[in-house]
Amino acid sequence: MTAGPAPRFPHRHLLGVGELSPRDIGDLLDLADGYVALNRRAEKKQEKLRGRTQINMFFESSTRTRTSFELAGKRLGADVINMSPATSAIKKGETLIDTAATLNAMRPDVLVVRHPDSGAVKLLANAVNAAVVNAGDGSHEHPTQALLDALTIRRRLGRLSGLTVAICGDIAHSRVARSNILLFNIMGARVRLVAPPTLVPTAADRYGVEIHHDMRAGLKDVDIVMMLRLQTERMQGSFVPSEREYFQFYGLDYDKLAVAKPDALIMHPGPMNRGTEIDSEVADDINRSVILDQVEMGVAVRQACLEALARNLDDPEHNR
Repeated sequence: MTAGPAPRFPHRHLLGVGELSPRDIGDLLDLADGYVALNRRAEKKQEKLRGRTQINMFFESSTRTRTSFELAGKRLGADVINMSPATSAIKKGETLIDTAATLNAMRPDVLVVRHPDSGAVKLLANAVNAAVVNAGDGSHEHPTQALLDALTIRRRLGRLSGLTVAICGDIAHSRVARSNILLFNIMGARVRLVAPPTLVPTAADRYGVEIHHDMRAGLKDVDIVMMLRLQTERMQGSFVPSEREYFQFYGLDYDKLAVAKPDALIMHPGPMNRGTEIDSEVADDINRSVILDQVEMGVAVRQACLEALARNLDDPEHNR
């Protein structure tokens, strides 16, 4: 089996879910579906990005996302380079715009960028000729995470429209939550946010979601339970009394999960804090947890995104 033809992706960059249409999302998921099958074969190598150069720039530490982007690029035949800003000229005071000029001179084809500041990836994208993929910017967006979550759900349940999804935990600091809210709304799913008041964004009521501060009320009859990591590195001040008390009220265990649909899927973007956000038994439930599926889908989705963007590099309309 081979992956189908790349969709006509009408964007030069992939910076956020908010810029995507239902057709864009569906096309990328369809393309990624083909890569899931290819990645399960012994021979995984493709030539779709042969001759292309992909530079991964992660200004924040990452394991899953960086590794899956690297795998995705290499399986498509790209020359993949990992740059470490911690030891680069950026650490010595070079500005992001100077970095963009330097990268432009190297003539890469695709830049995959993670940055701690919201909007920094868009700033870089506006200053380079390469296609840019946002691998997470501050608390703003993480589009490929939302796409891989959508693919995981669609492969298990066959659809996104009409489902009820509970996103639980540290909503306020989560770019994953923001991208997923946007994607689920675009694709016709119903979203509930479940968190203590201190971890709900002030403008959350404008997102077209339900907001619950009681875990059992928020999980009642949902199809998907998506847990989020407590991002203590982004917190300034006290947002939760203690991790033990947080787990008591907002950690996912079988007692709280009992009010969801009997076949509700359990998700977590990782890394997980077991015993804080989720009980180990629940996380490892082979029938309901799709956490490892999410990791597998991540490579396929990123292959699809890289291929779709790379095809546009040859189109003059997308290089203006």
